[in-house]
Amino acid sequence: MTTNRPSADYPLGNTDAEHERLIRQAARVAPITERFFREAGIGLGQRVLDLGSGVGDVAMLVARLVGPSGEVVAVERDSTAVAKARARVTAAGFHNVKFKESNVDEILHGKAFDVAVGRFILMYLPDPVATLRSISQAVRVGGVFVFQEPCWVPVLAHLRALPLWFATASLIDKAMRASANHDMGTDLYQTFVDAGLPAPAMRMELPMGKEPYLARWYYDTLCSLRPQIEHLHMPIESLGSLDTLVQRLQAEVAESKTVASWFASVGAWCRKA
Repeated sequence: MTTNRPSADYPLGNTDAEHERLIRQAARVAPITERFFREAGIGLGQRVLDLGSGVGDVAMLVARLVGPSGEVVAVERDSTAVAKARARVTAAGFHNVKFKESNVDEILHGKAFDVAVGRFILMYLPDPVATLRSISQAVRVGGVFVFQEPCWVPVLAHLRALPLWFATASLIDKAMRASANHDMGTDLYQTFVDAGLPAPAMRMELPMGKEPYLARWYYDTLCSLRPQIEHLHMPIESLGSLDTLVQRLQAEVAESKTVASWFASVGAWCRKA
């Protein structure tokens, strides 16, 4: 899942179940990502570098935007994820996507890229400033940097009105913060600037509602995080039986006069001077 650190450090694991969770998550977040990317200027014929491509969802989204005349080079360290991504791209009929199982530093020499993108990747890197500074060597002058990262401060603030939702989100947030920057979204501005890039334009989106997929996403994420939570001796038992968590979350929001929320996504983009 990452480009500069061992994939074993990814707190949600690299199981088949986690890959399937990522695919479901990607389908829900795709409209937000596509709006970010279109607004940043990603379009037909461009050559795009996708960092931390995982099982390939961002690469395929970008492949549609750049069309057959464009190209996507996707970098991922986890060999299992790369194999799954290649199979998915082939099944989807894309011919303009290449996957590289490598560190980002290994692809810096060659034809320049028009765009560098990443979704939920900088949050896991030990030095995201150094990563952006490094990949800037591979992007042409006038090329675009566009990254999407999470922010959990508004999520927790909103969910305080829903005790079970708040407890569930808080446990996920605390477990993630042990090995990731869970507010990387709001850090994007300074990260871009510290990397020597122009100050980025930014946007935040926070999906809200009472749709069942929201409760299911919290449950799925908690299941992937469970080994990490138990390793950190966090009180997962305080949530009650996980077998009924989705139903109880859904009942709580259904009976309330408010709505639940997903995590907030922050997009930041700029053009290389």
